[in-house]
Amino acid sequence: MSAPAIELRALTHAYADGSVALRGVDLSVLPGEAVAIVGANGAGKSTLLRTLAGLVAARAGEVRFDGAALRGAPPDAIVRAGLVMVPEGRQVFPELSVIDNLRLGAYLRRDAEVQADVDALLLRFPVLSERSAQRAGLLSGGEQQMLALARGLIARPKLLLLDEPSLGLAPKRVDELYQIVTQLRDEGKTLLLVDQFARLALALADRAYVMATGRIVKHGQAAELLADPAVEAAYLGKA
Repeated sequence: MSAPAIELRALTHAYADGSVALRGVDLSVLPGEAVAIVGANGAGKSTLLRTLAGLVAARAGEVRFDGAALRGAPPDAIVRAGLVMVPEGRQVFPELSVIDNLRLGAYLRRDAEVQADVDALLLRFPVLSERSAQRAGLLSGGEQQMLALARGLIARPKLLLLDEPSLGLAPKRVDELYQIVTQLRDEGKTLLLVDQFARLALALADRAYVMATGRIVKHGQAAELLADPAVEAAYLGKA
């Protein structure tokens, strides 16, 4: 078995008011694997991704990414290392054009292939190609989510963190988004996914972790968790 792309050991995070959001989280993602994190609202899923991206600081524990210790590194160093997050709420630059938003995703790159990657992403996301000169703030929510995903991909991540990508989207846009994320999985991209639609996330993933009150309470093959009556009752909408 190959070494994990990322491995967390006993990762803990607490907010300034003393409330604990992560309680000794152990988790790993193998190269080329799609892993989902599911759980109720407030379980700590998004906090976990934000901690990995360097946006909040862990209190204790270890993060190893691509063989190197990563805990405590600043966000730009984490992106340089190849760990890139597509944030909850999209967070595009509304006054900039679609194409400029894309180019900002490659800000830390210094190679000569940025334009080729821009062109390839516009082919992958035709709606962005049609609106490349338009201000990002004028896009629909689904189109902004496509832009946020493309912006993450242009950084050439070794591991892509997807934080609630379907949040606030119409069902048709959710389906379109998951078709693209499924393509990325099939191409061998390494993915760590948090989504409110647990059933969709589990159907896409190879493995999954279930979080509750900041802890990992269950993990295994995603298909097995999808068929687990306890997981279904708690997280998939059946009592």
